[in-house]
Amino acid sequence: MRAHAHRTYLFTPGNHPRRVEKALGLDTDVVILDLEDAVAIAEKVKTRDLVRETLSPPRDVAAFVRVNAYDTPYCYGDICAVVCPDLDGVMLPKLESVEDLKSVEWLIANLERDQGMEPGTIDLLPIIETAKGAANLRDMVQCGSRVKRFAFGAGDYTRDLGMDWSMTEEELLPIRSEMVLASRLGGLEPPIDTVYIHIKEHDLFAKSCATVRALGFQGKMCIHPDQIGPANTAFTPTADSIQWSEKIVAAFAEAEAAGVASIQVDGYFVDYPIVEKAQRTVDLASVLRKLGKI
Repeated sequence: MRAHAHRTYLFTPGNHPRRVEKALGLDTDVVILDLEDAVAIAEKVKTRDLVRETLSPPRDVAAFVRVNAYDTPYCYGDICAVVCPDLDGVMLPKLESVEDLKSVEWLIANLERDQGMEPGTIDLLPIIETAKGAANLRDMVQCGSRVKRFAFGAGDYTRDLGMDWSMTEEELLPIRSEMVLASRLGGLEPPIDTVYIHIKEHDLFAKSCATVRALGFQGKMCIHPDQIGPANTAFTPTADSIQWSEKIVAAFAEAEAAGVASIQVDGYFVDYPIVEKAQRTVDLASVLRKLGKI
């Protein structure tokens, strides 16, 4: 699996080669080749081969495939068709149970083995999109799977619950908070946030990114190239925050070596929780530097 960040996940229909080619050249961290909602039922099976062919050429971005949901007639065939050494990850929509997660993981593991791949090579990114999925999330994050992070999908979630999905998204605060809390409970990475469907509302999209970044998300799914830049900016630490975090980490390391576990840095109280948070910023900056993203 190629190294990549997790700030931006851009969807593109798997059955539109030109759009796929364009998406793979954009400054997104991950391109999601879609076999689910963006592909008509009559096109789903034959789109698998198109997607598989797309994975082969050299590219700088990671490529995930969103397969169809577990309870559809297409999920098994989708996974069998796309798992290969050129694939970085499988996005699994509408996950609702530990049993379904383990079943998909078993299938991917066997496909990896049959193709001579190292176990765990393929990333698995489930999306929580239903009430049942949300209710079972805490069990799923603690079940010991290969999943490193979960994503949240507001479109199907609000439909399932009969909620209004407003442009300002206040109604999503409870489930977003639960996504972050559950991810931490399971020792997973911070989650990835839902798409924002009002593609012309640039200010509101930026606000949505800032809101979920403050809640503890590490990235956002995107449905239009115009959303990539603002999302990358929102989930990239600023130069000032990186410099400040590096200063805190260095100062505390020196103090800790002298047996001190609480210090002041420029009048700011620093102890272990503050250092751990600063270290996360330093670590993210290190990854982005290695990728040439900052």
